[in-house]
Amino acid sequence: MDVAQRVAVVTGGGAGIGRALAARLAREGARVVVADLDADSARAVSEAVNADHPGSTVGAGADVSDTEQIQRLVDLAESTFGPVDLYFANAGIAGAPGLDASEQDWDRSIDVNLRAHIRAAKLLVPGWLERGEGYFVSTASAAGLLTQIGSATYAVTKHAAVAFAEWLSVTYGDRGVRVSCLCPMGVNTKLLYSGKDSGDALGRAATRAVTSAGDVLEPAEVADAVLAAMEDERFLILPHEDVLDMYRHKGSDYDRWLRGMRRYQSSLLAQA
Repeated sequence: MDVAQRVAVVTGGGAGIGRALAARLAREGARVVVADLDADSARAVSEAVNADHPGSTVGAGADVSDTEQIQRLVDLAESTFGPVDLYFANAGIAGAPGLDASEQDWDRSIDVNLRAHIRAAKLLVPGWLERGEGYFVSTASAAGLLTQIGSATYAVTKHAAVAFAEWLSVTYGDRGVRVSCLCPMGVNTKLLYSGKDSGDALGRAATRAVTSAGDVLEPAEVADAVLAAMEDERFLILPHEDVLDMYRHKGSDYDRWLRGMRRYQSSLLAQA
């Protein structure tokens, strides 16, 4: 997949990985709708990218857990640049630690981290099938392959995001719909440190688990990994290569892995 002259929508584009993706796509010649719940941040990113690549982006506020607002983004892309070729379901939230997460916490995490992907695919895939091509990039997490110490809502919904991306690829991959799933560990974004700032021991352990497991990458490094994977049309995008070894270790002996994770959590909590 060559992204030059393609039309893309990047959700969660107001900061972090989404911002880096928008900038990298524009640099490669794509035209991008930068979407974020914070409309001011989305527009600021668009203005910054346009300063280097004039006319390459437009920013818009949107709650991408809402089907009508996703549709408005698609309509904005079409009216400004043309039909959407690439959709980056990148928006995500961390979630509350422990079993104290409320029903509302669960609903919001499921809506943002999973249903937003499903709703976007339902809007876009039929058109992509008619045109014979399209690319859906899901931002999940290494937590979607392994787990997340601290937040059950995050761990569960990121597992589900990986599963939905797999299903999309299996179901439509031979009909022109490419699918990639991004599963990084630590990335230097506000979301990484939300557990540390939660005031909860389990939340602090969650941040420490990620920051001590491997390098904390910059968002631009992750964007580079995404574009390289798209060029090869690879499904699994692992900016942290160690994640694959961890995943294999988990699958080779699930009970041993669970025991190890419990010991690891205990050591982290002792430091909290």
